[in-house]
Amino acid sequence: MTRGAGKVAVIGAGNVGATCAFVLAQKNIGEVVLLDIYEGFAKGKALDMSQGGQILNYDGKISGTKDYEDIEGADVVVVTSGFPRKPGMTREDLVGKNADIISQVGQGIREHAPDSVIVMVTNPLDLMTYHMQKVTGFPPERVVGQAGILDSARMTHFISQTLGVSNEDVQAMVLGGHGDTMVPLPRYTTVAGVPITQLMDEKTIQAICERTAGGGGEIVKMLEKGSAFYAPGSAAAIMAESILKDRKRSLPCSAYLTGQYGLEDIYIGVPVILGSNGVECIIELDLEDPELESLQGSAAFYKEQLSSILGY
Repeated sequence: MTRGAGKVAVIGAGNVGATCAFVLAQKNIGEVVLLDIYEGFAKGKALDMSQGGQILNYDGKISGTKDYEDIEGADVVVVTSGFPRKPGMTREDLVGKNADIISQVGQGIREHAPDSVIVMVTNPLDLMTYHMQKVTGFPPERVVGQAGILDSARMTHFISQTLGVSNEDVQAMVLGGHGDTMVPLPRYTTVAGVPITQLMDEKTIQAICERTAGGGGEIVKMLEKGSAFYAPGSAAAIMAESILKDRKRSLPCSAYLTGQYGLEDIYIGVPVILGSNGVECIIELDLEDPELESLQGSAAFYKEQLSSILGY
């Protein structure tokens, strides 16, 4: 399927959804629809963004709604709906609350945007992405989760701070579940093509990996009310753009595995190619035994939760 200027629907007009819509607007995506159960919330933010078009030099239609009929024809649907984390909560504490919300959202998408590609942001990310695929019945490649892009961006920032280099020259790679079991890969993380293993000692690298894994919780603790939204919303927008414009970006995302990395019937963070059909290819890195064991351990953690909490 080839997609043109296109239409993106963002479900949930909270901080993450609004940030995603705002970034998409600045990328001159043809049409952005912001949907929220509180219609005025969605309409007000959409109008505010629309009025910024002349200031930031973007065009296109940005609208707000509470009606799923208005997402009809959407090429990409970004789902941010759900309860955010609060201090002391893990992403996994949110499972039950957000699963009910995703069931309702999935039904709306299935009825009104049946040909769309879904980008999931709702936490716990890997579980909710799996749940959304089951609720909609969409082919797994058309349901993908925003995970490793955000985690890699966080790792990139910590590396650039430590080394005193530009974010632009750092390429980080983080696989695994979007949570405390994520798997940062220093061997595949570079500064201008040079592996960080040649630029930092093991203790420094380990500290950065640990801070990356706790990156979301660190922000939740600082904010006290709410959780991160600028980086997560922007990461989701990058995914939506890659799909809508068929850019075929190589990005770490939560994708459905069918034997890759020795895993199957699970959504977990791995490098993929994102194009107009969603996940067009899963890239299998040559992992060393400890790295592969960490990735499989992360998957096992979510497999157990899928069974014990969601009943899959």
